[in-house]
Amino acid sequence: MPSDPVILAFDTSAAHCAAALLVGDRIVAATAEEMTRGQAERLMPLLEEMLREAGLGWRDLDGIGVGIGPGNFTGIRISVSAARGLALGLGIPAVGVDGFEARAPLTPSGVLPAIPAPRDQVYLMPEGGTAQLMPRQEAEAFGLLQTEYAPKQLAEAIARTTATRWRDATTPPAPLYVRPADAAPSRDRPPVLLDP
Repeated sequence: MPSDPVILAFDTSAAHCAAALLVGDRIVAATAEEMTRGQAERLMPLLEEMLREAGLGWRDLDGIGVGIGPGNFTGIRISVSAARGLALGLGIPAVGVDGFEARAPLTPSGVLPAIPAPRDQVYLMPEGGTAQLMPRQEAEAFGLLQTEYAPKQLAEAIARTTATRWRDATTPPAPLYVRPADAAPSRDRPPVLLDP
């Protein structure tokens, strides 16, 4: 078991499945696979492969970092649920890192990190504000935007951010949803259940 803290971080908030493994201050493994579907089936095998290739096991982990969005609803639920389950099962803390925080160290000075959204919109967090969903053209009024980030670099940034917070983590990660879900509950009345 390494003497330096071992942090496993992952993100499925967009059309990818990305993960990074940080030991001390060094990224020892990072991977990303582009995918529009299948993150739920791929995430755990991907994490196991990465740990095995680094010569580590689940019990070697000290903390888990996870991307909490904003982004794809299903993808966010997949990774946040996995992080919470792993943290509970392993008895280690999990830290949620929002997409803006993960992108900040990867963004040049004077440029705003923006997260792509459907229908030519972006998620943006103006300085001192809260996360918002807005048309790309409206967002450009806030300044120069960067929307393209390599998923592997995002996973690495989540790992590095987690390394600064895992010791003090007291609450489990929760999704960062900026807009309501596209799907709505059924308006049909449920069937009447009869007693036997």
